[in-house]
Amino acid sequence: MKLHELQPAEGSVKTPLRKGRGPGSGLGKTSGRGHKGQKSRSGGGVRPGFEGGQMPLTRRLPKRGFTNIFAKVYSLVNVRDLDEFEEGTIVTPQILQEAGLIKKQNDGVKILGEGEISKNLTVQAHKFSKSAKEKIEASGGKAEVI
Repeated sequence: MKLHELQPAEGSVKTPLRKGRGPGSGLGKTSGRGHKGQKSRSGGGVRPGFEGGQMPLTRRLPKRGFTNIFAKVYSLVNVRDLDEFEEGTIVTPQILQEAGLIKKQNDGVKILGEGEISKNLTVQAHKFSKSAKEKIEASGGKAEVI
């Protein structure tokens, strides 16, 4: 096969509808927009959630609670995920990020106790759950709070 022989799969490419090209096309004159009105104009239409002047649903429903803008957001890692590191490794938030276990560090890294760990690792994180700390120390490792 050569570059000039490449073709898309059968039926995967449709020819676009050409609007406003005369009465024979079936989409001439008003191009399927009908006559007059807000939706027929260029740039016309209503914003998402607009209900024709009626009080929108988002404003009719009661609001509950609030979001604490000062809340700390921790990146979470389970103990079972730490088992991929080699024996004796010092696991830091940077190493966790490079390994793809966390996307970003946020306000810190917290180690949770789900799963088992068989290697002795020195884990440095901002927070540890009680069970995570016990499991790390039971396998001969250390849990160090940064």
